[in-house]
Amino acid sequence: MATPTAAAPRHSCAKLSVAVEDPKAVGGGAVFVKATWHPTRFSLAVTDGAGAWVAEASDAEVRLRAEQWDQPVADYLSLAERYLAFQQPSSTYSFHDAGNGSRRLSWTFEKQGTKLEWRWKLQPSPNTQQTIAEILDFLMDANIRLSEEVVRKTQSFDKLKQESEKCLQQSERFNNEKAEFEQATFSKFVAVLNSKKAKLRQLKNKLTELESAEKAPKEEEEDNSTDKTELFEEESDKNGSINDEPSETGGGDLHSSPEKTGATSRGGRGRKRTRK
Repeated sequence: MATPTAAAPRHSCAKLSVAVEDPKAVGGGAVFVKATWHPTRFSLAVTDGAGAWVAEASDAEVRLRAEQWDQPVADYLSLAERYLAFQQPSSTYSFHDAGNGSRRLSWTFEKQGTKLEWRWKLQPSPNTQQTIAEILDFLMDANIRLSEEVVRKTQSFDKLKQESEKCLQQSERFNNEKAEFEQATFSKFVAVLNSKKAKLRQLKNKLTELESAEKAPKEEEEDNSTDKTELFEEESDKNGSINDEPSETGGGDLHSSPEKTGATSRGGRGRKRTRK
């Protein structure tokens, strides 16, 4: 069965502005705190530029402090790292003499509206120069890493800037090409539209001419039929007037009275009897 690997320790180093007994002393008013954070413990190395002090917070000490503050060990370490890895503006730091060459590092914080203070006692480093050198080496390495990161970020920024300029130029070119294309398309559309309008106008005129040409024979036929009707009516009127006039060749007998007709008939029959 594989044993779980221990989490790699984290390192931090911060410059803290602290209250000291003699601000005019070498390094007075500021200290460098280098910390190494393990899952259940941590270690500190502090220097003011002239001396160096160290502290080893064992698992038992950290667990005891966490129990005193009613906190899990992980929460206690997380809160300590928050205030020792970066200076918090709301916190007050101090670095005072604790006797026998020892120093006491303390910092304040608020919890549920109450201002609290944590303290850790540091012993003089057995090798001051080595401790200061380790802190300076860590700071130099961190500075180199930050410088390299700045260079990479700067190069990346320059590259992005060049790409953005290229994109801007392409965008301007695309906009110009789009405007030219739209103008050309609109011109062609207007030309086609005008030609269609002219064609429709020609067809409309041609249709009007055809309608006029078809309408003219119909009007002529109607005029002819009207003339014939008038001639027929005139002839009918003339024939009617002729029939109404008396005939000069005895045609008036046709209109003789019934009495004359009867007398003539009787006269004829009487003459026949006389001959017998």
